Amino acid sequence: MSYTRYLLYVFTCFVGIQSSAQSNFEGLGESGFALNKRFSSHYKFNFALRSRYYMYQDDALSFENRQLDFVHFSTLNLDYNNALSLGVQYRLRASIDGGSNELRLTQQFNYTKSNQALRFGHRVRFEQRILDELTIFRSRYRLALDFPLNGEKLDVGEAYLITSMEGLLSIGAKIKPELDHRTTSQIGWLISETLKLQLGLEYRFEAFNIKTEERLFLLTSAILKI
Repeated sequence: MSYTRYLLYVFTCFVGIQSSAQSNFEGLGESGFALNKRFSSHYKFNFALRSRYYMYQDDALSFENRQLDFVHFSTLNLDYNNALSLGVQYRLRASIDGGSNELRLTQQFNYTKSNQALRFGHRVRFEQRILDELTIFRSRYRLALDFPLNGEKLDVGEAYLITSMEGLLSIGAKIKPELDHRTTSQIGWLISETLKLQLGLEYRFEAFNIKTEERLFLLTSAILKI
């Protein structure tokens, strides 16, 4: 069974299990395309376009567009292991599903450490989510691991695995403090020296300190280095 068929099979199983157990579960898809450009050994930027859509909601399979995200990150490498990034994101929802549009500002610190084929990453983010009627301040910590599936070095035509766990805290003047948790696993392929394709799943427990909402995402993305 191919990686793609396996992940789609797992997604369908999750939907079936959750739909028989509870009504606060949703299944969504998110597809993205990113451009990465390195100007020097110290500075690079990233532009990304992402589309999110419902695949399962209200206890039924369905397809409905939810939002479009336009994202930019500029990253300064402090040394081989440490990097600082600033990001800006605009989320378009009002004209798609009637939700609030959003401007998001992000400050990020990333630390990576390699041990032979394994690479560990620690990421801390602070975000200001500016919506129509409120501003949410969110703190995030992610622990990630990635490695090639063939040998100790990733070569063109080979696959790799990325897994991560992330905790999030959201606070704001008009909302209760909210805790979220995300677990992600993706398989990627190095198609060429400049192109990667990725496919995976992300499971989210949102607002689990208030009233848990569970969401399963099917993730697909293409990353082009220019």
